[in-house]
Amino acid sequence: QVQLVESGGGLVQAGGSLRLSCVASGHTFSNYFMGWFRQAPGKEREFVAALDWDGTSTYYADFVKGRFTGSRDNAKNTVYLQMNSLQPEDTAVYYCAARTYGSAYGFRASSAFNYWGQGTQVTVSS
Repeated sequence: QVQLVESGGGLVQAGGSLRLSCVASGHTFSNYFMGWFRQAPGKEREFVAALDWDGTSTYYADFVKGRFTGSRDNAKNTVYLQMNSLQPEDTAVYYCAARTYGSAYGFRASSAFNYWGQGTQVTVSS
């Protein structure tokens, strides 16, 4: 069983920044393919970013447009999402997700991940 705990959400003004963190339990974190998703009220959960096993390769949704940066520290079992130039449309609950086995084929879909955190609220005011 893997537990994921996100933190770092909050209220920020448009143009501001937040850094989300996600700490994972387990002894094989370096084997996990990690992802970030978000869900706004009344909308489906959508892909934000993903990182391969050592963070060498990162993948982003088009709407990120260079504003967000994902990273991971395997020594701390932690993955991060640095979010800059936040806009009101970025308001959502942000979720950390882990895929703990096999390839990461189809990682832009939430179904590709088998463990999820509880989410952290990000609210951006105009």
